[in-house]
Amino acid sequence: MDSWVDLYWLPLGAGGWFVRTNGRVYERLAAWRGHRPASDLYHSALMVRADDVTYAVEMGPVWNVADDDRGVLCEGPVGAYGLGRLRPFRYEVRCWAGGRIPDVADAIASPVRTTEDPARVASVLAVLEQVPPLVWGRDELGTGEMWNSNSVVAWALARAGHDMGVIRPPTGGRAPGWIAGLELARRQLQARPGGSALAPPG
Repeated sequence: MDSWVDLYWLPLGAGGWFVRTNGRVYERLAAWRGHRPASDLYHSALMVRADDVTYAVEMGPVWNVADDDRGVLCEGPVGAYGLGRLRPFRYEVRCWAGGRIPDVADAIASPVRTTEDPARVASVLAVLEQVPPLVWGRDELGTGEMWNSNSVVAWALARAGHDMGVIRPPTGGRAPGWIAGLELARRQLQARPGGSALAPPG
């Protein structure tokens, strides 16, 4: 049976100047504080194929996809819990059967096939049902990085048993929030009886 998980790296703000401009400002400040060159920033998403169905997996604003049957797994607040009462400040995590990733045509060095193992593909879909609705843009877990779309993708792949040491953004790029997802997965797996440790983040 045809089963696979494909990872897409989308330039931050693809399809919208506001996010793109603010992302560049954020990265310049982060690079200045870290005494390093600025990097290209990426937002990650997945396409998952299982049981003859293809799913689009992505975190995005609750208002940017109009389809009522878009496979919303959870919603969470943006910036602060109080702001989440307002629709413009809520995100959703989607696992959309037959769906699409907006702006996928802008993806760089993609898709990256992460697995064709049916059991691991099924595991990715299963763990996504447990994705935590943490505050976007905040470091509630104390990992040193904000929680965002990259966190969700990294967390799901790591929880499903991928070798995360070999999955990296395109050359010269960075995926803010990625390590937050890896760290949460590591903590959960270590706390689980018989859980295995993950490869350390690169």
